[in-house]
Amino acid sequence: MLSGLLDPTSTLAIVLQVAIILFCLLLGTRYGGIGLGLISGLGLMVLVFLFGLAPGEPPVSVMLTIIAVIGCASTLQQSKGLDVMMQFAERLLRTKPHLITILAPLTTWTLTVLCGTGHVVYTMFPIIEDIAVKKNIRPERPMAAASTAAQMGITASPVSVATVSLASILAENAGVIDQAFSIPQILSVALPASLSGVLLAALWSTRRGKDLDDDPEFQQRLQDPEFAETMRSSNTSLLSQTFDKSAYRAVAVFFSAIAVVVLLGAVEGLRPSFPTEDGVMKPLSMNLVIQMVMLVAGAIILLWCEVDKAKIANTTVFKAGMTAVFSVFGVAWMADTFFSTHIDALKDGLGDVVASAPWTYALVLLIVSKLVNSQAAALVAIAPLGLSLGVDPVLIVGFYGAAYGYWILPTYPSDLACIGFDRTGTTRIGKFVINHSFLIPGAISVATSCVVGSLLAQLILG
Repeated sequence: MLSGLLDPTSTLAIVLQVAIILFCLLLGTRYGGIGLGLISGLGLMVLVFLFGLAPGEPPVSVMLTIIAVIGCASTLQQSKGLDVMMQFAERLLRTKPHLITILAPLTTWTLTVLCGTGHVVYTMFPIIEDIAVKKNIRPERPMAAASTAAQMGITASPVSVATVSLASILAENAGVIDQAFSIPQILSVALPASLSGVLLAALWSTRRGKDLDDDPEFQQRLQDPEFAETMRSSNTSLLSQTFDKSAYRAVAVFFSAIAVVVLLGAVEGLRPSFPTEDGVMKPLSMNLVIQMVMLVAGAIILLWCEVDKAKIANTTVFKAGMTAVFSVFGVAWMADTFFSTHIDALKDGLGDVVASAPWTYALVLLIVSKLVNSQAAALVAIAPLGLSLGVDPVLIVGFYGAAYGYWILPTYPSDLACIGFDRTGTTRIGKFVINHSFLIPGAISVATSCVVGSLLAQLILG
C-alpha cells in the first residue's frame, strides 16, 4: 500500500492526490455526468486504499433534496406543464420580434428560474432562431446570450440543484460559521445579481457581429438553392399546439409548491419545531421542507393532472437531474475525502491568502465548475472548503454566480444544442475553440453577477 511507503500528508503525497483528482475530473467530463460520478469513485478508491485517507461523507441530504425536486419537475414535464410555459414564452417573443436579443435571454433565464434546470430551454432555441432570421437579426446575438442566460438562471432559482446545495451547505456548517442563510435570503442577493449579468450580456450582444444581409459567409451559403429554400420555408412554433386543462393545473401546482418553499424559508415560525439532542427546540430544516413539499406537489400532479406514470423517468428533466445527482455524489465524496484530511494544512497554507483576497475563492469555484461542468457539483466540492478556510458566508452567497464556469469552453450540452439549432452558422465554435460564441456573454454574466452579488450581500446579509 502506498500509504505505508509515503506519508499521506507529505507534500509529494498531496501533489499526487491533487493530480489524481484533476485527472478524474478531466477524464470524467469526457463521459458525461454519470461518467464523472463513476470515475470520481475511482479517484476516491485510490485516495482511500492507496494513500490511506479516511473516506469523507457523501452529501446524502443534498442528494435527497435534489431527487425530490427532480421527481416533481419531471412529473410536471410529463403532464405537458412545461410545454404550456414554453408556449407562453414563445407568444411573448413573437409579440416583440425586433427585441429578440433582449427578450430571448430574459425568457430562457426565467424558464430556468421557474423550473430549476437549464435543460428545459432546448425547445426555445429553434424558435429564437426562427424569429431572428425573419427579422434579419444575426441569430448568434440572441441565441448565445439565451444559452448562457439559461445557465445563469440556475443561480437565481429556488428549486435548482445548485441553490438547494448552497443552502444545505450553509445550514450543515452553521455550527462552524455561526451563520446560515435561508433560500429566500440567498435569492435576495443571487436573483438580482444573476439578472444584472444576463441583462448586461444581452445589451452587449445587440451589437455583436454583422446583420445577415451584411454577413458574407451567410450570403455565400444562400447561393445554395436547397439551403435558401430551407431558410424560407421554416416555421418552428409551439403556438398551434393545444393543451388539456390538466397541463394548466400542473403548472399551478408547481408554482404553488415554489411559493410554499419560499414562504416557509422566509417565515421560520411557520415550520414545526422539534427538540435536538441537547433539548433545544429547532425548526424543521429547509432540506426536509423542500423534500416534503416537492414530493407532495409531484404526487398532486400525478393524481390530478392525467400524467402517464410510465413515462416520467423518460423525461429530459428526470434524466438530466439524475445525472446531476450522480455527478454530485461521486465528485463531492472524492473532494470531501481529500479536503477533510488536509483541512488543517490548507488553513495554514491558504488561510491568509483567502482572508486577504476572498475573490480567490470565486476563482477556484469558477475553475472547478468548468472542470466538472456542474454548478452544484462545484459548490458541494468547494463551498465547504471556503467556509473552513474562513471565507465569510456572506461572500459565499455573493460569489454564487462564479459557480457557472462552463461557458469557458463550448462543451456543455445546451451550448452544443444551441449551435446545432442555428442553421445560419453564426453561433459557432471558432478555429481556436476558445473563440466561441458563448465566451464573452458568459464572462460578462458571471463577472457582473459576482460584483453585484458581493455588493448586495454586504448590504442585505452583512
